[in-house]
Amino acid sequence: MTHTSVLLQESIDGLQITNGDIFLDCTINGGGHSEEVAKRFGQKVQIIGIDMDESALKRAEVRLTAQNALYLLAQDNFRNLDRVLEKNGIAKVNKILYDLGLSSNQFEDSGRGFSFQKDEPLLMTFKEKPTENDLTVKEILNSWDEENIADVIYGYGEETFSRRIAKGIIEARAVKPIETTGELVEIIKNSTPALYHHKKTHFATKTFQALRITVNDEIRALREGLEKGYTALAPKGRMAVISFHSIEDRIVKHFFKLKEKEDGATLEPKKPITPTREEIIANPRSRSSKLRILEKNEK
Repeated sequence: MTHTSVLLQESIDGLQITNGDIFLDCTINGGGHSEEVAKRFGQKVQIIGIDMDESALKRAEVRLTAQNALYLLAQDNFRNLDRVLEKNGIAKVNKILYDLGLSSNQFEDSGRGFSFQKDEPLLMTFKEKPTENDLTVKEILNSWDEENIADVIYGYGEETFSRRIAKGIIEARAVKPIETTGELVEIIKNSTPALYHHKKTHFATKTFQALRITVNDEIRALREGLEKGYTALAPKGRMAVISFHSIEDRIVKHFFKLKEKEDGATLEPKKPITPTREEIIANPRSRSSKLRILEKNEK
């Protein structure tokens, strides 16, 4: 499956990239946004792409090579973007993009348990080949206590039935270890009311989101990545963030407001940009996305 980049034109237009810029794509994924930059500016803009997923970097490399782009790629978490830039001798960048959504490839083809519509091992790691030291969903479900599991599902998934789902997990693992996404979906189904199973959003969505966020430490990574990105941004530089759920968006909104107040940064525009009706119809996964853009001051 080919991943469709969300808010593609809006984000690249909003960054106001110009010839000579260094563009940092903090979550390059399959390279859709960076490919658009390469199409518009060729080698007049240097592209730096970061991603944890080795397969994503390979897909990005194919697309950028086809555009004869000037680029370098790094397999890392964007919370370490300072390290990536330093390693490559780059002091400042002009434009930064964070696309916080999972790609269609990760949902459909990764085999790591991101989708509740497939029966796969319970990993949910952004890293393609997790080591034994990496946290997985399987470890959370089979070793964490009931209260911690419930807190995670409620805190990162805003799931109303978090306590009931956590109780169901504890009861299920007492019989046998929970191994696959299919087993987890069945536990969630058995732990929630029948009416909950017929809503527009799938009943497992919030739990899966919460567990993925926890495994990849996404909230702290986002806070660190935003702060380091702003530090790396040149005067009058711009950063754009595409978020897909309210927890991420609140963090971005708060961070941008703080920089506006403390550092004289400017919100461009003041309100978040959302996808058009046409984009939502063409790509339903875009429906919850919000784009926020911040311009650093001149000092």
